Amino acid sequence: MKRACQMMEIKIDDKQMYLVDHYPFDGIPDLSEKRHCIHCDEIITVGDFKVYVGQDGFEYICCPNAPECDGTVIDWVPVGLWKDEK
Repeated sequence: MKRACQMMEIKIDDKQMYLVDHYPFDGIPDLSEKRHCIHCDEIITVGDFKVYVGQDGFEYICCPNAPECDGTVIDWVPVGLWKDEK
């Protein structure tokens, strides 16, 4: 069973502020930036992310294709870095 299916999606009203408060890495991306999700092999727009909360209360920044894709923010790479994309 995929990770997102075991959790509940929560609605985020201000996605930019959510990233400011919760993005786990340096260099918070703009909501309009494109990334390659290496789990579903799709080009995504950062601002389309979903947030799922686990039973322990931890909030996961997930691929917009969740729950079909179980990729999280750590699985998003700049377009062209993972494959030879245009």
